Amino acid sequence: MKVYFKTFGCRSNIFDTELMKNIINAEIVKNENEADLIIVNSCTVTNFADRDLRQYINKWQDKEILLTGCAAYTQGEKLFSEGKVRAVLGHKYKEEIDNFLNFKGIKLGDFDFVNRKIVENFDKTKAFIKIQEGCDFECAYCIIPKVRGHSRSLDEKLILEEIKKLKERGISEFVLTGINMGSYGKDTGTSLSGLVEKISKIRGVKRIRLGSLEPSQIDERLIELTQNGILEKHLHIALQHTSDKMLRIMKRRNRVSSTLPLFEKLADMGIALGTDFIVGHPGESEEIWHEALENFKKYPLTHIHVFRYSPRDGTYSATLRQDVRGDVAKKRAKILEEIIKKNNYNFRKKIGEVTVHIEDYKNGYSIGYDEYYNKMKIKKELNKGEWLKVKDYKVKEDFNVKE
Repeated sequence: MKVYFKTFGCRSNIFDTELMKNIINAEIVKNENEADLIIVNSCTVTNFADRDLRQYINKWQDKEILLTGCAAYTQGEKLFSEGKVRAVLGHKYKEEIDNFLNFKGIKLGDFDFVNRKIVENFDKTKAFIKIQEGCDFECAYCIIPKVRGHSRSLDEKLILEEIKKLKERGISEFVLTGINMGSYGKDTGTSLSGLVEKISKIRGVKRIRLGSLEPSQIDERLIELTQNGILEKHLHIALQHTSDKMLRIMKRRNRVSSTLPLFEKLADMGIALGTDFIVGHPGESEEIWHEALENFKKYPLTHIHVFRYSPRDGTYSATLRQDVRGDVAKKRAKILEEIIKKNNYNFRKKIGEVTVHIEDYKNGYSIGYDEYYNKMKIKKELNKGEWLKVKDYKVKEDFNVKE
């Protein structure tokens, strides 16, 4: 059997797909036309994600389709009843994918599981390492706890074994990821900072990157580890908003009074800081927006992911009056992005020599990222995966370049 994998969504899904690829006893092909079976590892974080999934499945109706991932729980039954997919499989069964290549039906299972198998091969210069599943937060706009379950940590020994095996295959950068990654270890008596410290001691590991964290999940040991030369000097800490009124509506746990001092402390240590921000959520009045904007300008941020709110069926936020026009949300997003663009440029102007990990070569330039998660373009063909120190580069508007 020839199988093609299609992945939508987050880094955890990327990891899950790689896990299935490492396990499956079938020929993996590089495009849909060659496949007997398409395994779709889906995302359902927004209604738009559901739309994109349906469009993709409609496009490949001449193929057998097995749907897995988060949308299996929100769209699976409907797609199966319509005859759009042959099978729907829950997260629990991804590690048993070989047993379901000829399966027809719906099998979701429960959320009382964690990964027991590991990825031993990644075909990129860096590897995503899932350390945690599920989320115990209940943010008003988010469907993920309903399709990933409660927070649970993967076994530390398994994670360390996985990294050692991938390191032996030449991978030296590891991106730790999870659904609510900062809660790692709360159910197993360990911690994220403890895990990072152990990974840092593995010979051959040159950089550890962290996925998104909640402000309350940053402890002093983790902050100290940003100075060890292996943990990236860039933290992505999700704020989602900078008005306490809006944060209450969103059912978020963070407040400006506690997060602003944290960000200022981290910035004083030379750490680049990213965040997520949602504009246009129900209740974001002009008054709340202006309060948020004034607070936002105080944060020493260098990177941002701005999301324009869209209702996600099945969430509390979707039941609220949608009272922010799309053009207004778009304008607000643009304002935030311009602030961060200027912040990032000024941050890069102050940095001297950086360590760059090369990931690609395009149009005469090798492309990689430094320890502050800023892009560097070098006018020279270098090997993918190569590490080098770079200084005397030019700081452009959106990236650094060494001619």
